[in-house]
Amino acid sequence: MRMRYIELAVGGFMILAIVALVLMAFRVSGLAMNTSGETYTIKARFENLGGLTERAKVSMAGVTIGKVTKIYLDPEWYAAVVEMEIDKSMSTLSIDTSASILTAGLLGEKYIGLSVGAEADYMADGDWVQDTQSAIVLEELISRFMFSKAEES
Repeated sequence: MRMRYIELAVGGFMILAIVALVLMAFRVSGLAMNTSGETYTIKARFENLGGLTERAKVSMAGVTIGKVTKIYLDPEWYAAVVEMEIDKSMSTLSIDTSASILTAGLLGEKYIGLSVGAEADYMADGDWVQDTQSAIVLEELISRFMFSKAEES
């Protein structure tokens, strides 16, 4: 009887561990089970995405307010266009809002950080963010440093 109790306890623990791993995988991957709520779309052009991917989060002051839905290359500007879905509760983003590609955590997860401006007019569905800052790429920084040292000597 005691052996049966130990086997049931271990089995229950294993089931809880598997459920916890699945939930953690959903949380880390950026997939969400709840997709309810109204959103609107804004777009931005960046010179370098630095590894930003679709489903990356869009945040303001550390709070997630949306996600990246589509990334494509604009053949006219030769720049990357990022489409973002923003929660309708954040419909008070001013038209001079700026967007930056930032890095979070030790693993280097890329996300878009929005900084609101001071204009009285608000962004609407389909509007463009004019002020953008591309991602900082470590390889570019190293090459600039190396070339500057080579020019000094």
